[in-house]
Amino acid sequence: MIDVESSLALIKRGAEELLVEAELVEKLKSGRPLRIKAGFDPTAPDLHLGHTVLLNKLRHFQELGHHVMFLIGDFTGMIGDPSGKNTTRPPLTREQILENAKTYQEQVFKILDPQLTEICFNSAWIEPLGAAGMLRLASTHTVARMLERDDFAKRYAGGQPIAIHEFLYPLCQGYDSVAMRADVELGGTDQKFNLLVGRELQKHYGQAPQCVLMMPLLVGLDGVNKMSKSLGNYVGISEAPREIFGKLMSVSDELMWRYYELLSFRSLAEIAALRGEVREGRNPRDAKVALAQEIVARFHGQQAADDALSDFEARFRHGGVPDDIDEVSLSGAGPWPLAQVLKQAGLSASTSEALRMIDQGGVRVDGEKISDRGLVLAGSGPFVLQVGKRRFARISFVSL
Repeated sequence: MIDVESSLALIKRGAEELLVEAELVEKLKSGRPLRIKAGFDPTAPDLHLGHTVLLNKLRHFQELGHHVMFLIGDFTGMIGDPSGKNTTRPPLTREQILENAKTYQEQVFKILDPQLTEICFNSAWIEPLGAAGMLRLASTHTVARMLERDDFAKRYAGGQPIAIHEFLYPLCQGYDSVAMRADVELGGTDQKFNLLVGRELQKHYGQAPQCVLMMPLLVGLDGVNKMSKSLGNYVGISEAPREIFGKLMSVSDELMWRYYELLSFRSLAEIAALRGEVREGRNPRDAKVALAQEIVARFHGQQAADDALSDFEARFRHGGVPDDIDEVSLSGAGPWPLAQVLKQAGLSASTSEALRMIDQGGVRVDGEKISDRGLVLAGSGPFVLQVGKRRFARISFVSL
């Protein structure tokens, strides 16, 4: 265990809010390993970098010698966390939950030390509560208290339905903290109400209340919205190395430093030094490359990171074309309008989108930027088509 001041500095790195800091200091001064809890509902099979913000913080606690409990909400996942939602989330089946939970375990150990991580499932203590126990748990909070939660209040005021079972979610999450005897619980800023319910329930059951550490929601690649698969602005940790690398290279220079703070395992001193070099004239792309390589290596290994860098340089620094691009054969004699080819090859969702990309200068044929939206491709090919920075296809035409 290192000294309290240094421990607190690492714990607070990148954090949005800590409640209550004085209580955490006292816990740290005790010298005992603290019980650190973070819960994840396995509502989708894959994690993205937004999820790893909490995992990285759990790793910090492991480095400080504390006991990390990775909670898989196999029971609460069937309820569906309503946080930030303006509609009732459809519940998942038990089979879906268990399948997703399996992949979660495989992915989290790319960050956490498996020897120092306790995997917990909240069905182990919530299911034995039974109907009577759940009623007793429900009696600890009023409807008025639940409606203090921002998303519930907005839905109620807007006349949108709130199902009764949704009120049970924060209570179950809070009861998890009781069952796990958590000293600290981690969560996103959208989880504040639920995290505080855990403190209240621990007091109700005669336990010392947990401290609450809230981490920011990671901004996605668009630089505006939180990272989300539904918005398409995410980086999945199971994606191909080249895809992860290319996506990270697309973030803005400003957002890159936020990613460093929340996603990199480099010390703050190292990041500050790197930022200073950029201010003094070093190309920010070099710093972005270092971050992309670190992230790819974490999830796919160093060789994959080196290969992703080589591929990126070949495509974008030297104007080359990657070796493993999709081969597409289109049936029918030409000539073919370029916009139609882009759609048929899956490089655009529609011909209208293809035309917009041409107008914006985002389409190349055999390395040449195309500005003529009426261009047609004649002959059998092959033609190398590029849309944007990362999408390629080698097109051939086959006569019927």
